[in-house]
Amino acid sequence: MNQQLSYRVLRSSRKTVAIQITPQGEVLVRCPRRAKEADIRAFVESKAGWIRRNLEKLEALPRLPLLTRDELTELARQAREDLSGRAARFAPRVGVSYGRITIRAQRSRWGSCSAEGNLSFNCLLMLCPDGVRDYVVVHELCHRKQMNHSPLFWAEVERILPSYPQHRQWLREHGPALIARLGK
Repeated sequence: MNQQLSYRVLRSSRKTVAIQITPQGEVLVRCPRRAKEADIRAFVESKAGWIRRNLEKLEALPRLPLLTRDELTELARQAREDLSGRAARFAPRVGVSYGRITIRAQRSRWGSCSAEGNLSFNCLLMLCPDGVRDYVVVHELCHRKQMNHSPLFWAEVERILPSYPQHRQWLREHGPALIARLGK
């Protein structure tokens, strides 16, 4: 018997519908403000298999202890030093400059690059292998050349870090368990 999926709808000025599963296992449906309930429900039903598979994967993840405020503060201190050094090392190879670097404990991103060239990184990267940290830094620096995820962007990432697919895969496999350490 097919049980009803529970989900929460988040409306915004976006143009498309997307589904996100949080590290805590909540299904979020992000959609345009004017999307019809029936269309949202049909979209969720069309993605039910994907949603269930990913919820099962989430359930199978190891349950690691939540990080304390002191541990997060220490991770942020380490990240500021480590990731700043990586950015300084990789920026000339990418052929870009960048603005300031911000470190946060984020539940949905490993890094970001603003249009002004400021970089933001997740302090949880300090719980990842060196190669993964290199990948995230290179990924964000490459956004200084391509503010998208086009084939040109990925070619630039590969030029600097040919092994990037394995590091990206590591984040996909292990990242949710690390983010779950932040709690709700």
